[in-house]
Amino acid sequence: MNNHLSRTLLPILLATATVAGAQESAFQLSLTPDVALHPATTKINGLSLSIWGQNPGQRLSLGFVNGSTGDAGGLAWGLVNYDDNYTGVAWAWINVSRQNFTGWQSGMVNVAQGSFTGVQSGCINYAEEFHGLQLGLVNWADNLHGVQIGFANVAVNNPWFTAMPDKFATAFPFVNWSF
Repeated sequence: MNNHLSRTLLPILLATATVAGAQESAFQLSLTPDVALHPATTKINGLSLSIWGQNPGQRLSLGFVNGSTGDAGGLAWGLVNYDDNYTGVAWAWINVSRQNFTGWQSGMVNVAQGSFTGVQSGCINYAEEFHGLQLGLVNWADNLHGVQIGFANVAVNNPWFTAMPDKFATAFPFVNWSF
């Protein structure tokens, strides 16, 4: 292909490929969700590099803030990770899951506002509906189905405490469990 023809056809081919694959891509590069190669609604199945990224998909997410909307999974590694529904591993200083998380959250603060199945490890771990193992300094579960290991362990649903007079406490030091 001659040089003039390639300069003319290449932008047309790239534009066509972007439009055709606008709903799914193997690579995302973003400064913010609105300043990125692909819109935040594009499913990324591959690699996402970002200052602040936010896409659904199955990928390796490396960035300062890694966000996921809808269903997502893979490995997210950064300063802050947040998601709606995530399956995989989330490692960051702060991890927040808004609906469902299955896998491993590890960081200084881990929060699961919905259902969590797996392992939370960090300084502070919180889950509304928890199934698995919490390892941390402070572990809190509104509804625990599993084991907590740490300095302060709170299981609000623990039946031992509803039977005690004046509901003695819902916490144990070092180990707590409820099945």
